[in-house]
Amino acid sequence: PMGSERTEIRKRQMATTPETPGAAQAQLSTGNRGSNACCFCWCCCCSCSCLTVRNQEEERARRTSHELQVEGIPNCEESPAPTLEEVNAWAQSFDKLMLTPAGRNAFREFLRTEFSEENMLFWMACEELKQESNKSVIEEKARLIYEDYISILSPKEVSLDSRVREVINRNMLEPSQHTFDDAQLQIYTLMHRDSYPRFMNSAIYKDLLQSLSEKSIEA
Repeated sequence: PMGSERTEIRKRQMATTPETPGAAQAQLSTGNRGSNACCFCWCCCCSCSCLTVRNQEEERARRTSHELQVEGIPNCEESPAPTLEEVNAWAQSFDKLMLTPAGRNAFREFLRTEFSEENMLFWMACEELKQESNKSVIEEKARLIYEDYISILSPKEVSLDSRVREVINRNMLEPSQHTFDDAQLQIYTLMHRDSYPRFMNSAIYKDLLQSLSEKSIEA
């Protein structure tokens, strides 16, 4: 009799608490879903990792917009077609080449063939930075220039020595229009000594010179 009473009591307990592995698993799954109320939640408010993804996407869109503003450089600068006199002047000095938009466009086209266009892009971004006067705009553009052309993680990193990099890192504590002056000068010198002589012997320059010479003769 005692054994049958215990058996009856155990049956009642099992009937009142029907805990099964499947039920426990379902409860665990529901609990996880509630704690991770995100992509699988049934409501419309995401307050966890979805916000992180959304913020990353917004940051990427904002960065793309600012990059276009910082560089502001299409395939070429707007400029009238160069004259024969101007093209001849480019051969006189690198400074004369860089003074005109048409000269920079032609030189930039050449740099693109040598996979070093980032040197010109960096130089032009620095020139644009110098024209800014708004402190917040200066700081934002300086940050993007650093990320695009100075950071070792950037595919458009320009070649600078350690001394200049140290100067930039100090300047970035309080960015100004002249944060990259030393770096800009170093890249300008590099283009002058390394790329400019090859440009003068390139088909890009020679073809342009020949075309303008022929037009001058015809006129």
